[in-house]
Amino acid sequence: MSSRTNISCLQEAARVAIFGGTHGNEMSGITLVNMWIQNSAEIERNRLVVKPFISNPRAVEKCSRYIDTDLNRAFTPETLSAPDVEGLPYEVQRAKEINQMFGPKGSSDAYDVIFDLHNTTSNMGSTLILESSTDLFNLQMVHYIKKALAPHTCSVLLNEHPQLKYSTTRSVAKHPIGLEVGPQPQGVLRSNVFESMRTILKHALDFIQLFNSGVEFPPCTVDVFRVQERMDYPRDTNGNITAMVHPHLQDCDWEPLNHGDPMFLTFDGRTVLYEGANTVYPTFINEAAYYEKQQAFMTTCREILAANAIRKACK
Repeated sequence: MSSRTNISCLQEAARVAIFGGTHGNEMSGITLVNMWIQNSAEIERNRLVVKPFISNPRAVEKCSRYIDTDLNRAFTPETLSAPDVEGLPYEVQRAKEINQMFGPKGSSDAYDVIFDLHNTTSNMGSTLILESSTDLFNLQMVHYIKKALAPHTCSVLLNEHPQLKYSTTRSVAKHPIGLEVGPQPQGVLRSNVFESMRTILKHALDFIQLFNSGVEFPPCTVDVFRVQERMDYPRDTNGNITAMVHPHLQDCDWEPLNHGDPMFLTFDGRTVLYEGANTVYPTFINEAAYYEKQQAFMTTCREILAANAIRKACK
């Protein structure tokens, strides 16, 4: 990347992948990707190679989140460098294959952009997930998408917390971007969720085509929710859950949670209050897939990120 008069010149995004089925029971991305594998006309753009791809086909076949381990946590240096020996967990084998096909991760040969499509059971609406606050290409892209969707909303979740960030399937790309759309039960298709995801991908690909054609995007700001903490359910000494998400918090993703607000309701009817000093904005509230990860919801803080103007670098 080079910079001239506050314009950042970035490399052309020539190769894009769209992953569905990283979790095999999240049906919107699976259905869209399978549809685009059969007929790619909708996602074709000038100056762009777009590859739709089912990330975890065995989990998709069984309509389960994963077979042996969570593929969306498997892209660690240790996993990707593990020897190819018999008996590796299926998702570890799959991570190594994906890294070879779309990476290698961190190399100049990696795909430029990977969109990883997910559904959530939480009431998050449409949410774009970023892994870096300094990726100007992604910041400009989500700004473009949010403007194109207006007056409909699309939240942006930033997860670059050093302890809470995990090794995602999309992290193989130079510009990884996740998409969560909900609420939708696992193993179920909802038409409104399906169409929201489809529309966001259209705008994202339009942005990349415009960038590749030489369009300059002016400076912008992006309102994001930065990941702070993962909150677990209250538990007894044996590790069993003793409370539920409070009804005043349930379905209130992205709404402020203040000191003293209800957070959990114990099985014997006692309210557990939020005791944090600062207002936070919860998300992934009561996500079904996160019970196994001991997470009731995630707290975030609101932040505004600024991005320089960008254009394609001259060859």
